[in-house]
Amino acid sequence: MSKQIDYFKPLDEIIGDNKGDASQLIPMLQKIQESYGYLPMDVIVEMSERTGIKVTDIMGVASFYAGFRLTPLGKYVVKICAGTACHVNGAETIAETICEELNVNLDETTEDGLFTVETVACLGCCSLAPVMMINGEVYGRLTRDKTKKILREYKELEGA
Repeated sequence: MSKQIDYFKPLDEIIGDNKGDASQLIPMLQKIQESYGYLPMDVIVEMSERTGIKVTDIMGVASFYAGFRLTPLGKYVVKICAGTACHVNGAETIAETICEELNVNLDETTEDGLFTVETVACLGCCSLAPVMMINGEVYGRLTRDKTKKILREYKELEGA
């Protein structure tokens, strides 16, 4: 029981005096995501019980806005640049290579929870196109082979 109380503890401060105040739903969801890394369903249900805001209303908002995640991110977040310079220099091939190597689709997390693959509008490293970023580390002038090598190094770090 104590474990469950600790798990929901961030909700005490997040919800505060906002019981039934749907106008505060987005800021509350932002803080929940900040605390948990995403919006866990059990936390959404608990939030609903505490605030009186229907689960369907909470989920409607959470699923509408792209900034909310309903699944956890992987340990390594791979961001593939889809900007113009990267696009004309083979970003699509790099994205395919990453997805093949990790056996995942874009905007998904691998089954082992190690990698989440996302595309972004631009990483601001146009002179290095095509580019990907893994947890803030930029990798540029990518080829299929270079991309596979980088991903395999991350896998080796994790013993995968």
